Amino acid sequence: SEAFQKGGRKGAKRVMIVITDGESHDSPDLEKVIEDSEKDNVTRYAVAVLGYYNRRGINPEAFLNEIKFIASDPDDKHFFNVTDEAALKDIVDALGERIFSLEGTNKNEISFGLEMSQTGFSSHVVEDGILLGAVGAYDWNGAVLKETSSGKVIPLRESYLQEFPEELKNHGAYLGYTVSSVISTKHERIYVAGAPRFNHTGKVIIFSMHNNRNLTIHQALKGEQIGSYYGSEINSLDVNGDGVTDVLLVGAPMYFSEGRERGKVYVYALRENRFVSSGALIDLQSYQNSRFGSCIAAVPDLNQDSYNDLVVGAPLEDEHQGAIYIFLGFEETVLKKYKQRIAAADLVPGLMYFGCSIHGQLDLNEDGLVDLAVGSLGNAVLLWSRSVVQINASIRFEPSKINIFTKDCKRNGKDATCMSAFICFTAVFLSAHFQTASVALRYNATIDERRYTPRAYLDESGERHTQKGLVLLAGQEHCDRLQFHVLDTADYVKPVTFSIDYELEHPENGPMLDDGWATSLKVSVPFWNGCNEDEHCVPDLVLDARSDVPSAMEYCRRALRRAPPDCSDFSLSFDASVFVIESSRRRVAVEAALENRGENAYSTVLNISFSRNLQFASLIPKDDTDINIDCMTEDKHPNKKVCNVSYPFFRAKAKVAFRLDFEFSKSIFLQSMEIYLIANSDSEEKESTKEDNFAHLNFHLKYEADLLFTRTSSLDYYEIRSNSSLERYDSIGPPFHCTFKLQNLGFFPVEGVTIKLTVPVATRAGNRLLLLTEFVVDQENTTCNIWGNTTDYRRTPAEEDLSRIPHLNHSNSDVVSIDCNVKLAPNEEMNLHLRGNLWMKSLKALKFKSLKLTTNAALQRHFGSPFIFREEDPSRQVTFEISKPEESQ
Repeated sequence: SEAFQKGGRKGAKRVMIVITDGESHDSPDLEKVIEDSEKDNVTRYAVAVLGYYNRRGINPEAFLNEIKFIASDPDDKHFFNVTDEAALKDIVDALGERIFSLEGTNKNEISFGLEMSQTGFSSHVVEDGILLGAVGAYDWNGAVLKETSSGKVIPLRESYLQEFPEELKNHGAYLGYTVSSVISTKHERIYVAGAPRFNHTGKVIIFSMHNNRNLTIHQALKGEQIGSYYGSEINSLDVNGDGVTDVLLVGAPMYFSEGRERGKVYVYALRENRFVSSGALIDLQSYQNSRFGSCIAAVPDLNQDSYNDLVVGAPLEDEHQGAIYIFLGFEETVLKKYKQRIAAADLVPGLMYFGCSIHGQLDLNEDGLVDLAVGSLGNAVLLWSRSVVQINASIRFEPSKINIFTKDCKRNGKDATCMSAFICFTAVFLSAHFQTASVALRYNATIDERRYTPRAYLDESGERHTQKGLVLLAGQEHCDRLQFHVLDTADYVKPVTFSIDYELEHPENGPMLDDGWATSLKVSVPFWNGCNEDEHCVPDLVLDARSDVPSAMEYCRRALRRAPPDCSDFSLSFDASVFVIESSRRRVAVEAALENRGENAYSTVLNISFSRNLQFASLIPKDDTDINIDCMTEDKHPNKKVCNVSYPFFRAKAKVAFRLDFEFSKSIFLQSMEIYLIANSDSEEKESTKEDNFAHLNFHLKYEADLLFTRTSSLDYYEIRSNSSLERYDSIGPPFHCTFKLQNLGFFPVEGVTIKLTVPVATRAGNRLLLLTEFVVDQENTTCNIWGNTTDYRRTPAEEDLSRIPHLNHSNSDVVSIDCNVKLAPNEEMNLHLRGNLWMKSLKALKFKSLKLTTNAALQRHFGSPFIFREEDPSRQVTFEISKPEESQ
């Protein structure tokens, strides 16, 4: 009841609204409080928010009974319950109708005008007076007026109806809760006022005032969340100091986010005399109540970058100790991410609500910098600004390049190239007040910091690293000389890096480094490349290569010892691209030479690629050269090699001869062989001289087959006598078994070859000579074809005189032909077995003294076969000699 003892009108209706989400902690006093409220005629509305109970599945019965007890009777008019906090908006209208006279008058009395306006609740000084907020005017809808030397300018109530309609007059918008102004692009001053309770979400109006009491509203900005108190804090900022407002900032300190009353500051940018949304400022992302945006202060340039800045208070952070955030201006806006957070907990123990008010316009300690005054509960805290210094660093070398060709000193008994590095610093204070100040600096210098082993060392320590300190006077350059030396190294291409990192000796006191300024520097000193004055090396690489594989013509002369025309019998072509791999060959050698006829070639590389039927064996430089060639293999590309030639550079006029050896693959057989060599470097060679930078060896191959072709026979000679025991078989004579064996003694598989057998089985007159009973090949997957008559001959021999034809073979008799495809892996063999009998019935009847029957086996190449035979006629014969001694008597 104490709340109604002051400020109320006689006869005014007294109303109390209780909104809670849980049971009270002082329930023993509840009955006494309700009894006193009844005596004082206080109407009580109670709202129960059940969100906590619903989310945790708690029975709210006791809670609801307590809230109903607090509410006036009857409950259906004075008691409300909602499922969660968001549902509060749904009962606002109903609650407003039932407490219509709250902050206003009842229907039997007149409404207030400016009688309880609380003029001066907020104020803002302008050129011609003071802008004042009157939050209680017009039934707490609020108003804005201006106090001038000529009197007050009080806009008519009708001037607000455009944005504050009559139907919302009972909601208490609190227009004038805060007032400010902006300068438009037309350099006109326009006023800004906040109404944090308008429609419960808040509103900000941008308007002009006229001496005739009219008020023109140019634009209205609306809040987005109920109860956020959008518009309770407003400020504007001219970031670049051109006299035109760049951004308008509107605070909503009670903005509810992530379950906490964190607050929010909206940023609006001025675009063609209208403010458009430009996002929001970002505070510390923590789950706590903070009321960020309770105070917004535009301050002059704090970091001395020529842009004005912003300070925002969050008085409830850190359990109500409070904090402030500094946001930097840039060009025509404010950077959304804060640059510095100053927490009360880091300053003085016991501060509470630090950041509830902020002022930053005065230089309190006369150091030329604007300082901050920050209010807290019962205290004001003064924060001095610190001067900002930029450190300009540079490094130069004497001489400017490392001459690897001339060693001018000795270090640790080794020839070296000696150098000097001059490390220079200049301190630039951004504030004119500090042009005679000084600052202590500490720096670290390192050579080749990213290399495991440096290529240069400092003379002073023999190490790659040193640390030094110095004092810089404002605007004066200070240089330290560091002497170092470079020893022999394999890498003369990449420059030696010299890096420094620097920081203030006392970073907690005195000036501070410009946060956006570099605190490190890396400079490289290159190696002199030994080329012309323009230091642009133009090499001229020349590559030549030839193989030791003989051409078809060379093979014919050397291996076959024949004139080239006679080699056609061996199926040899004399195309220049045809080469022969002899049966004894297992390797291919390439004799090559690389020459640089121009200037130094840096990072010279020899790329070697070769066909799949080759395997790289070795690369050996010749002639005792001091030029190294180091080759590497890439696992992903087994048929490629990358070789560094005389790294880091291939000297001008240098030449290196080398031998490449390749082994033939045991698993891959191809009818061609390809080796491709190409030389290049990081130096820029002229296009006109690049034609001789490569060598391409592309051979169509013929392979000399290394085949051992033999035969055996169980029958060589047979004599026919009338009393022979075999003659009891009547027509079948003695058996025979012939074997033809083919062995691959070579390194390569043999295919594309046929072995052809011709067996004389009868005379041209049809008299049978032999009976074939079996043909067998002992190799799997070998296909054979048989042609000729093996059985259909006359049963009764005809008279035939063979005395003048003593030798029968495929040319003068009927034969059986057998063709078998040959496919032999290295060290593999195949056997062809032929079994049968002499046909005695015919042999007795025929007239001859001696008769030879010859079976012929010949090797034949398929068309396009890659194999050749060293023999001109690779064939084998088995001959049966049959005689009749009686015929000679």
